[in-house]
Amino acid sequence: MVVLSASVCTRQGKALVSRQFVEMNRLRVEGLLAAFPKLAGHGGKQHTYVETDSVRYVYQPLENQIYLLLITTKTSNIVEDLGTLRLLAKVVPDVAGGLQEQAINDNAFELIFAFDEVLTTGGYKEEVSLSTIRANLLMDSHEEKIHMALKQSKEEQARDEMRRQAKTIKERQMAQLREGFIKGGTGSVSGGMQGFGGGGVQPGGQSFLDGFDSGLQQQQEEQQQNDFAPSGFDPSRFGNSAAQVPSAPKVIAKGGMKLGGLSVKRNDQALAAMAAEDNLLPLGGGKANLGDAFGLGAPVQKAVAAPSTPLTLVLEEKITAQMNREGGVESCEVKGTLTLTANTDVGAMAVVSVNKAQIPKDFNVATHPKVDKKTYAKEGKLMLKGGSGFPISRPVGILRWSYGGEDAAPLSINCWPEDEGNGAINVNIEMELTRTDLVLQDVNILLPLGTTDPPVIESIDGVYKHDARSGMMCWHFDQVSADSNSTASLEFRIGGANTEAFFPVQIGFRSETLLCPIQIVGVTNSQNGTVVPNQMTKNFGPEVYQCT
Repeated sequence: MVVLSASVCTRQGKALVSRQFVEMNRLRVEGLLAAFPKLAGHGGKQHTYVETDSVRYVYQPLENQIYLLLITTKTSNIVEDLGTLRLLAKVVPDVAGGLQEQAINDNAFELIFAFDEVLTTGGYKEEVSLSTIRANLLMDSHEEKIHMALKQSKEEQARDEMRRQAKTIKERQMAQLREGFIKGGTGSVSGGMQGFGGGGVQPGGQSFLDGFDSGLQQQQEEQQQNDFAPSGFDPSRFGNSAAQVPSAPKVIAKGGMKLGGLSVKRNDQALAAMAAEDNLLPLGGGKANLGDAFGLGAPVQKAVAAPSTPLTLVLEEKITAQMNREGGVESCEVKGTLTLTANTDVGAMAVVSVNKAQIPKDFNVATHPKVDKKTYAKEGKLMLKGGSGFPISRPVGILRWSYGGEDAAPLSINCWPEDEGNGAINVNIEMELTRTDLVLQDVNILLPLGTTDPPVIESIDGVYKHDARSGMMCWHFDQVSADSNSTASLEFRIGGANTEAFFPVQIGFRSETLLCPIQIVGVTNSQNGTVVPNQMTKNFGPEVYQCT
């Protein structure tokens, strides 16, 4: 079966959308479409197909005098052609939203993409369904996300540069004022300031220099307090007030260590706004580790150096999980992506081989629409259709997978707040590693307390930080694995009577081990079969992971 062209045309042969699957010039396509109305109307009868000396027309009338037309070779299998025609007849109104000429013109490019899902280059039919075509057409564009991230980064850099320039101008003006004041003062403060259009002494008896020097003294006091701040603490995240900087770490005698009170907001919206000031992503979205806002977790990453290999591969998984207060998993979903970035012409011609046979059937795996599906299905190799190369310096998500089993959740949290009846609440929290095959780094459990009072720690595994102003605390572990900290508990007492105030509990972590056992078994050049050097990274972390 070979389909030369698929078209949506009017009764008069005017092409609204036409997609060619073999090499055909424009004049021949227009000539074939112009001949169709005469052939279709021959004898005054309506036919499913009609033949000429060179081609076969397989068509189906749609509404509003519009025809769906396939032009095939005369040796093509008519039964398969009719099956392709029926599928396209469902695709056209589904994609265009109707069968009016205007609707088809407005969605011409979407229809062409849909035709490419049904027929491959060369005119051969793909084994796809309407639901599969919908899913492929609705897939997120990784390139668009990268573009928007770069655009936002440039805007942030422009705003930072604007603030820096404004600060520089202000400092220069202040220096000029100070210099002019010193030069103009001939014996009294008042005489020096009159040259600037006012009295030399500010209300309350404070001179201009007194205010200037007091600002310097305040900065020195803040720097002295920062010298005693915990490692990794950045006071600029929480404003310029020196009162927010803790004087020294506090040690808990019950086996826990309090690293000092920091300032974060209580709700997700405030957390996101505060994190945005530091160019961090909001906690609720899972894009940044929860402990970052507390000065815990991994150090700030430096600028990424230029790639040293022709190819960069990134295997990434994100998990979304909701748990109840007893540690039961109510919903859980894992989504993974294999992203390829060609750094050179050699990397652009790469063929990536994966262990397709070892991926369990429980994982729903899908390739990018432009990836050769037949080659992947037979050999587990990922390459673009037609042997074309990948774009250079642009990340492309070539493979995706998902898993919806509740056993994917690596951590369980059991939170038990109990009202003691005397104006105090006793809280017991247990953390357990349920996936012993994983090693989790920078585990942070964020708890709202419902009060600004500090908790009284009875017992603790790990460390914690408390923010007195917003009434939140972060329970932190550098690493959780089967060999260390596979289970941990925290018990504390705090004033209050509302046991609902401690929810939702948010969990953040990162890991270099994936849940899907996918492996890159080889990367070769599609032209000569040589090995292509590459740099590969793996990352697993939460999108949203909380206990409600």
